[in-house]
Amino acid sequence: MDQQTLPGSSYTPMTIGEWVITFIITYIPLVGLIMLFVWAFGGGAHPSKKTWAQAMLIMMLIGIVLAIVFFSIIVSLIGSFFGQYSTYS
Repeated sequence: MDQQTLPGSSYTPMTIGEWVITFIITYIPLVGLIMLFVWAFGGGAHPSKKTWAQAMLIMMLIGIVLAIVFFSIIVSLIGSFFGQYSTYS
């Protein structure tokens, strides 16, 4: 069995160089985010890159939601702490 292709398939895995270029592109601000959407929902991306981009977008969404929740908790704790010392209460 050839290491680059699966039997009965034309699928070829991405090379290390292709993955390195993919990661470098995603590290560029704004361009990386746009490219994640292109790879995730565009038609011409390698199947491995497509599923990886979709997973990255899901992880980014989870991170944003968690950051908003934690930020809200911290702000409310700080607000309640300083609210105890308010002269208007």
